[in-house]
Amino acid sequence: MAAPRASAAAAPVPALARTRQRLADYATLTKPRVQSLLLLTTVAAMEVAGDPSPWLIVATCIGGYLSAGGAGAVNHWFDRDIDARMRRTASRPIPSGRVAPRAALAFGVALAALSFVCLSAFVNVLAAVLALGGFLGYVFVYTVWLKRRTPQNIVIGGAAGAVPPLVGWAAVTGGLGLTAVYLFAIVFFWTPPHFWALSLLMKDDYARVGVPMLPVVRGEVETRRQILLYTLLLFVLSFLPACAGLFGPLYHVAAWTLGLAFIGLAVVLYRRADRRWALRTYLFSLAYLASLFAVMVLDTKL
Repeated sequence: MAAPRASAAAAPVPALARTRQRLADYATLTKPRVQSLLLLTTVAAMEVAGDPSPWLIVATCIGGYLSAGGAGAVNHWFDRDIDARMRRTASRPIPSGRVAPRAALAFGVALAALSFVCLSAFVNVLAAVLALGGFLGYVFVYTVWLKRRTPQNIVIGGAAGAVPPLVGWAAVTGGLGLTAVYLFAIVFFWTPPHFWALSLLMKDDYARVGVPMLPVVRGEVETRRQILLYTLLLFVLSFLPACAGLFGPLYHVAAWTLGLAFIGLAVVLYRRADRRWALRTYLFSLAYLASLFAVMVLDTKL
């Protein structure tokens, strides 16, 4: 009689496992790895703008996550056809069949709507409008319009990823200022070299599904040249806040150090058609942006 009781006790385990998998799949739709950097730039902008309360930071981050997560879910829904044919994305929730396309679309739209309500109610309307603009830009400008049509997709569409600092600034001040525009510009010009380094690693996948990323359309040599060019532009741009007196010596030193290291990697990548250097450049670009924004906060608080 003991054996049947053991079997009965074990029966709920598969159901629990399925629930955990379903929750993990819906979390994956929000692209949490990308979200971490977006939220960092949001919080950094808030700290640079003033002295936000912990509650305001939490409310802004929740609203920002919902908006960007909704955009990620809609992106998963729209790109499900090409995701199924790319090695890197074939196991995603929709192409693998674990989440229905309509459910993912409804989830994404619901998150965006909830974000607008949350930010409007607990932060301010401007922050809500900016977050909604980021959602619409990522979905309609980048995902639907540009991604499958032009190699400039990430240059123009990257503006959506530069919105979080604006949201953070608006959350604290209720408006936008010159510093907020600088923060937006830094993320905007950082995005192409960051993403193109990754696209060098994924060139074959993009070519297979006909997505005109820069390495596919113009070749790896031109892509590496553009990475170097945009890294130089970013280096110059990163000094504009310091030149305008918006930040102090600590930021100035960090911008020099981080910028020269980024340029050094871009130069080596330009000279060597090596996947290892593409990966190193991509990984450093993540550390670059996180470190630069963290130093901004330290500079304004010291």
